[in-house]
Amino acid sequence: MTTPLISLTPSELKAAIADRQEIALIDVREEGLYGLGHLLLSSSAPLSRLELLIERLVPRRNARLVLIDANGEAATAAAQRLHHAGYNHLHLLQGGTEAWTAAGYPLFDGVYVPSKAFGEVIEHELATPVIDVDALEQLQRDGVDHVIVDSRPWEEYQLRTIPGAINCPGAELAQRIKAIAPKPETLVVVNCGGRTRSILGAQTLIHAAIPNRVLSLKDGAQGWVLSGRTLEEGANRVAPYLPAEASAVAQARKVALQAGVQLVDWQTVQGFSQQDAERSTFFFDVRGPQEYQASHLAGWRHAPGGQLVQSTDHYVGTLRSRIVLHDPQLLRALTTAAWVQQLGLHEVFVLAEAPVSAALQSGPEIQPVLPVAFGNAVWIQVDDLAKLKATNNNEDVAVFDIDSSLDYRHTHIPGAWHVGRPALSSLWSQNAKRYSQQTLVITSSDGALAGLAAAELRQTTGRDVRALLGGTQAWQQQGLPTESGLERAVPEQFDRWYGPWAYEGEAQLQAFRDYLSWEVDLAARIHLDGDLPIKLHKVAETV
Repeated sequence: MTTPLISLTPSELKAAIADRQEIALIDVREEGLYGLGHLLLSSSAPLSRLELLIERLVPRRNARLVLIDANGEAATAAAQRLHHAGYNHLHLLQGGTEAWTAAGYPLFDGVYVPSKAFGEVIEHELATPVIDVDALEQLQRDGVDHVIVDSRPWEEYQLRTIPGAINCPGAELAQRIKAIAPKPETLVVVNCGGRTRSILGAQTLIHAAIPNRVLSLKDGAQGWVLSGRTLEEGANRVAPYLPAEASAVAQARKVALQAGVQLVDWQTVQGFSQQDAERSTFFFDVRGPQEYQASHLAGWRHAPGGQLVQSTDHYVGTLRSRIVLHDPQLLRALTTAAWVQQLGLHEVFVLAEAPVSAALQSGPEIQPVLPVAFGNAVWIQVDDLAKLKATNNNEDVAVFDIDSSLDYRHTHIPGAWHVGRPALSSLWSQNAKRYSQQTLVITSSDGALAGLAAAELRQTTGRDVRALLGGTQAWQQQGLPTESGLERAVPEQFDRWYGPWAYEGEAQLQAFRDYLSWEVDLAARIHLDGDLPIKLHKVAETV
């Protein structure tokens, strides 16, 4: 079947972005290539992971969707998959990013660029107060009453943090800060890995009108390391849970309404769902993972508030869509909504109250998988793979790990090769004789991506290709051995964007310097593009 595909020149796409109608800009190159340079408002959904990502980013099948790559080849392949799954308003950037730059339009390196730029604009326009690491250490020596709050998710905090910092993710700050800073005279210093969540966290507390003085730690954990200091690993301090106070909710409501957020009832939300064919609507529960998994509104996705602001394009790929947020106590939803609304790319709502009769679910968010044209995977159990590997000195099976090279570097099944999904077919064609007598097993983190790739390779080669059920996680859960390193990794795949923490030694220090400089420069650079309509509102300090 011929894929209906409308080609847009760079100038036509620029005009489409500016017309204020819904549009999804989806870059289908591998994430590493995307990170080297992409359109400012595009979201990353690599062709290798398209089936796992696209429905989360662009849930509406008739949304205006523009596919972007370097020169058109990958975008055409992506269009075929999307058309098979029912997407019917597909466009292609003619000539890809190469034509975009040739037309004089800028590309942006890095990831989560709109949100990162947003943080820098906030600091500049709202004059967020800052403290550097030397001044922080001096006030510690002087015995100043203070608390350091790490506003990142728990997993990031545990890896490394400022010594003595207490974890409290960004959306939780206004609700939990009194548990760790009950006295008004206690100085509150907010930090993150770099800059964005430090700035957002500090400004969130300032907008919450807490009586304490609040500062953002300049350059966060990266600045701490660059100063020659050592981070703490494995910390386990967390701000205790507190129910939302009425005064805090009232202040958050005032801030959100002033920013343009709309509070809506359940009937209105249900109406949004029924109008899906005409307008894209995203429904997010902004609480922490434990609360979400214990119970959440049926069909609502999980997006911890701080992360939704920090990486909006990771959750929402359709510009000018509706975003509806939910938190039974309102405070976290209102706080998050105010920031996302001011980013200027979406229309943001908060559900005022869900009825007792609303259907609920428990457990983690269910990941949708795009329907594919190449059939179903044939699976192999962990025990059976272990037996195959133990037979005939591991000669009867070849294992390929197609998930993140970052994860593979840390741990993988012994003997497994790392190869990105796009390189699987060429690897097979170049080594057909070598693998002619072997069972080919594909694995990924949880097996979902492996199932797609194994079915596709089985169809194209006619070989006995299987996917590991439960993936590498299932292998680890059974206590089977693993190894680390990149000795068997196919080079130059660009499958992931390597952030500064991925490096070591002097290379890491230079990566920190480059990254921090990149962040600071974003506030000026986004004006070269002109498509990010940030609209900040200064907020009074009291209810």
